[in-house]
Amino acid sequence: MKTIVCLDGYTLNPGDNPWAPIEALGEFKSYDRSTGGIEEVIERARNASIILTNKTPISRQVIDACPELECIAVLATGYNVVDIEYAKQKGIPVMNVPVYGTETVAEMVFAHIFNFARNVSAMSDDVKQSLGWSRNQDWTYWLTPQLELSGKTLGIVGFGNIGQQVGAIGSAFGMNVIAHDDFSKQVPSYAHEKVALETLLAESDFVSLHCPALPATENMINQATLESMKPSAFLINTSRGQLVDEAALAAALNLGIISGAALDTLWQEPPVESNPLLSAKNCVITPHIAWATLDARQRIMSMVAENIQSYLDGAPINVVNPI
Repeated sequence: MKTIVCLDGYTLNPGDNPWAPIEALGEFKSYDRSTGGIEEVIERARNASIILTNKTPISRQVIDACPELECIAVLATGYNVVDIEYAKQKGIPVMNVPVYGTETVAEMVFAHIFNFARNVSAMSDDVKQSLGWSRNQDWTYWLTPQLELSGKTLGIVGFGNIGQQVGAIGSAFGMNVIAHDDFSKQVPSYAHEKVALETLLAESDFVSLHCPALPATENMINQATLESMKPSAFLINTSRGQLVDEAALAAALNLGIISGAALDTLWQEPPVESNPLLSAKNCVITPHIAWATLDARQRIMSMVAENIQSYLDGAPINVVNPI
């Protein structure tokens, strides 16, 4: 029986997503977090045949310290926390979960879009906590402009699975969907057109980012690109924090260069208290929860179990460093 060790399982299973599918595959031990440094990671993983990790780094040093290690399963799509090239040299496959949250993340994009368009929670708080309606002279009022999505332009930067799902939802709401992607050649019928990034930024009322963190995409949203957007536009980022120059975005929001931003990811997570976005005007920040519905986390659990079973069967799937 293989020894399976999960180094940081709390975010996947904080108590509502049982480990049963993985427990059935071997002698299983899960730690909520492994934040005590590399020595703690090595101590916990030393005798593992299979290591599970989400954000805990698996470096060359960790791999060398685990003589029984046979494979590594990442509890996410991104696998940059693992030294995959060194694992390959050692004959250790690294498996990820390539697609699990398409619908979940796309829905979160629209949670942010609707928040900007109708500001429902703030209006409810004003009615109940500040008694704004009770004290108002008129039968109706609003704290922020009320926006109709139909006819607005939704610009999607990165047109993979999630970007296309965002486009499908936007099209269903009657939005004009335009897309930019330096890699994908596919533009589904509901996307009106594929355009240059400069055109997308200049024409969009809402810009939604869906790109991987690569040298070519780092800080792609910066002072220059922000200044090319409409003053009435909103930026939504549910992909990677590294896409956005945070200081430039904070300045743009405070100066009114764009109307607002909604961010589910940041460069550093959790953020330091001095992050300028925490005090920027009309900046909505959620703590990296776009992926975190129970439905999506259950899919991750099931797919990780499938990955491990495939390795045990001698035909591993979703391997990011083919041996």
